[in-house]
Amino acid sequence: MARVFMKGCEAIAEAAVRAGCRFFAGYPITPQNEIPEYFARRLPEVGGTFVQGESEVASINMVYGAASAGTRSMTSSSSPGVALKSEGISYCASARIPMVYANISRGGPGVGSIQPAQMDYFQATKASGNGGFRMRVFAPSTVQEAVDMTYQAFDYADQDRNPVLILADGVIGTMMEPVVLPDMKSDEEIAAIKESKKSWACIGHPLDYANRAWIQPGQWSTIVQQKCNEEARDLYASWEPEVEEYQVEDAEIVIAAYGISARISKSVVDMLRKEGVLVGLIRPKTVYPFPYAAFDHINYEKCKAVLDVEMSIPAQFVEDVAAAVKERCPIETCLCSGGNIMSREAVIDAVKKINEK
Repeated sequence: MARVFMKGCEAIAEAAVRAGCRFFAGYPITPQNEIPEYFARRLPEVGGTFVQGESEVASINMVYGAASAGTRSMTSSSSPGVALKSEGISYCASARIPMVYANISRGGPGVGSIQPAQMDYFQATKASGNGGFRMRVFAPSTVQEAVDMTYQAFDYADQDRNPVLILADGVIGTMMEPVVLPDMKSDEEIAAIKESKKSWACIGHPLDYANRAWIQPGQWSTIVQQKCNEEARDLYASWEPEVEEYQVEDAEIVIAAYGISARISKSVVDMLRKEGVLVGLIRPKTVYPFPYAAFDHINYEKCKAVLDVEMSIPAQFVEDVAAAVKERCPIETCLCSGGNIMSREAVIDAVKKINEK
């Protein structure tokens, strides 16, 4: 298939359209603005609907409504904007509504900076909203992965009847790379997908527990609420993590990183291997569920340390890394924040300091 040169945000939007997304509501915020801008042009061409909401809160609730009616729907934002959408995302999880959203993350906390960061890890994997719900969270390290993960996310959302998050960062969102786009779903395929949701979608059938897409969460009895939470727990337990393990088998130092930090770290592995430094990389493609088992593949008799590389101060990703390592070797960190982008030089220096010890 032919490759096209696209910016990350626009590639995410095009992948969503090709996956059958026909409703998008959002609100401007840097560095994700190209996503709603692209949808504004593209959705009318395929019979879809774009709405720029008056706020993030309004936008997520529009998505909640459209997805409740069975339409493949999406929103996007960046960091503080996602925080404003957290209640609506929690409502979708509670009512078992399939929807997809993207966070093209920036610095924080608060309004922070408009430059790239990885400071939303806890928000994405631990507390995307109230109530302790969970989502599949995909973390692309290339624009091609952002395309592929977004396209697949709609199938996962429908399969689980649950929100799915694409956790990218400002680098992935704004860089341009050649990508191979997936096939466009036909009108017939999209109609069939919507038809398959009639057993639960908001189409006028009687109100009951089994068809609860449009029940206002909070109006259930405690018995029903507990049953819903038990079903959700079982759903989350069924998910399998996705991970890349790169030259881990003989590694004396293993880098753990995700997203753009992992991409930078992978190039460091290649560079240092040429110098005879035995470095490897564990890169979660899903940061939820987290690939804890991948860290069991490290040879801890040989490994001097695991190096956590992330664009967050204080470190967040490191807590899952520590839970996976289980004190079998030391954990060091290589961190940046405030919109500063991780550099190869910083990672190389961190590896060399471990070797010096």
